[in-house]
Amino acid sequence: MKLTKFKIEIPEELIAQHPAQERDESRLMVLHRDTGEIEHKVFKDIVNYFGEGDVMVMNDSKVFPARLYGNKEKTGALIEVFLLRELNSDSRLWDVLVDPARKIRIGNKLYFGENDDLVAEVIDNTTSRGRTLRFLFDGDYDDFKKLIYEMGETPLPDYIKRKVEPEDAERYQTIFAKNEGAVAPSSAGLHFSRNLMKRLELQGVDYSYITINTSLGSFRQVDVEDLTKHKMDSEKLLVDQDACTLVNSAKANKKRICAVGTSVLRSMETTVSTDGFLKPFDGWSNKFLFPPHEFSLPNSLITNFHDSHSTLLMAVSAFGGYDEVRHAYEVALKEKYRFQAYGDAMLII
Repeated sequence: MKLTKFKIEIPEELIAQHPAQERDESRLMVLHRDTGEIEHKVFKDIVNYFGEGDVMVMNDSKVFPARLYGNKEKTGALIEVFLLRELNSDSRLWDVLVDPARKIRIGNKLYFGENDDLVAEVIDNTTSRGRTLRFLFDGDYDDFKKLIYEMGETPLPDYIKRKVEPEDAERYQTIFAKNEGAVAPSSAGLHFSRNLMKRLELQGVDYSYITINTSLGSFRQVDVEDLTKHKMDSEKLLVDQDACTLVNSAKANKKRICAVGTSVLRSMETTVSTDGFLKPFDGWSNKFLFPPHEFSLPNSLITNFHDSHSTLLMAVSAFGGYDEVRHAYEVALKEKYRFQAYGDAMLII
C-alpha cells in the first residue's frame, strides 16, 4: 500500500473551523461495509444502530492547555511552545515542539507570563522542531501545574485558522474526558452529548473506557511512499480489567463492539490477545494501521473525516476497506460534509 493512494483534495471551506451548535447534531454518514450502502443521518440517529449488550469503547483521556507562548532571553523573540509529553514530574522535564525552531538552541532560556512567572531552559534537541525543556520552578507540583493551566491555551490544530475562543476549552474536549495527558481529543467522541449517552444506555448499550494520551504523532505527515517503512510515535495507553470484561463479554455474545475513534481502534489492536480477546495493558503503543488489515475485536467504528495522506485516514481505510472508504470520501466531498476534529462523523458497520 502506497502513500499516494491516500491523496484527497479537500476544499478549504470544508475544513470545520467551529463545532456544530449541539454536539449530537453533526451530520453522520453511515457506511455499510458488506454492501457499500451509504446513508445520510444526524449523529443522534446513532441510537438506531446499537442495542442491548453492544459496547462502545471510548477514550477518556483529557486534553490539557498544551500551547504556551514565551519570550526568548535577551532578544525577547516570541516563541510558541507546544507541550507534548511530561518526561519527569519531579525534574519538571517536558518534550515540546517550538516554533520558530531555528531560534532555539540548547542552553537558551524562555520566559513565560507578564512578570516572567515561569522560566524554562532548553536542555536537548529531539527533532528538527522538538526540544526538551526543564522548567525552573521552585514550588510544589500542584502549583506548577496550576500555573501551566493559567498560562496555556487550548491546543487547537493549525488547520483551524482562528484564535482560540472561550467555548473551545469545553468543546475541544469530550464530555467523558477524565485522565489528563492528551494534546488532542478523540474527535469521534466530541459528538456525544449527555442526553445521547443516556439514550444509548437506556437501550442497553455499555461503555468501556480506555485511556490513550493522543500525541501529535498521530497527525504527523507520512513522508515515505512505502507505508511499511513509516514509524508511528508512541502514545501512552492504559486498558484496565473492567474495560476488558465488558468488551470480551460482548465478543462472546456476538454483540456489536464499536471503537469510538481511530485511537481506540489502534489501541484495541495493540492489546488484543492471540485468541481475539482484549487484555489489560499499561504501556506504550506505536501501532500503525493501514490496509489490508484483519481486525480481531471491533466490528464497528465511529470516526470523523480526516486529512489527505493522514495515518487517521489510513486506519479508517484499513477498517472499512480501501475502495469503500475512498468512495465514501468522494460522496462526503460531493455532499459537503465537514472535515477534521470539529467536523462531521462517519459510522462504519
